[in-house]
Amino acid sequence: MEIILREDVEKLGTRGQVVKVAAGYARNFLLPKRLGVAATDSNRKIVEQERQAHLRKEVLVKSEAEDLAKILSSVSISIARKAGENGQLFGSVTASDIADALEAQKFSIDRRKVQLDEAIRTLGDHKVTLRLHREVSAEITVSVVPEA
Repeated sequence: MEIILREDVEKLGTRGQVVKVAAGYARNFLLPKRLGVAATDSNRKIVEQERQAHLRKEVLVKSEAEDLAKILSSVSISIARKAGENGQLFGSVTASDIADALEAQKFSIDRRKVQLDEAIRTLGDHKVTLRLHREVSAEITVSVVPEA
């Protein structure tokens, strides 16, 4: 069955792309979640109009993300945690903690945009990547200091 994707679907395709999928996958997943529509001539025209509007919006979002990345590249945050004698933390610093610290500095960053391979478990400075947009990322310095 041919489907026109209305959203980017991981491991399947991008918005506006015509893909061939199993009928059950289309009927049970793509169509109910409005991720795609049947590939008819009228739907192709509608999806093309949606795609054009999405591209205009995408340009604005990307430029805002680039501006924010320039500002965030000079930002450094400090997080205090209890630690043992050898610099190991009792617990860890997670993406949520980093997002909260950025929120305290008046930056509204969703915790899902903080890219941590694993939680920070040691004292010191750590470089953390923020994924602001599909094509834009910024790197900030997170200083983990011992709690007094």
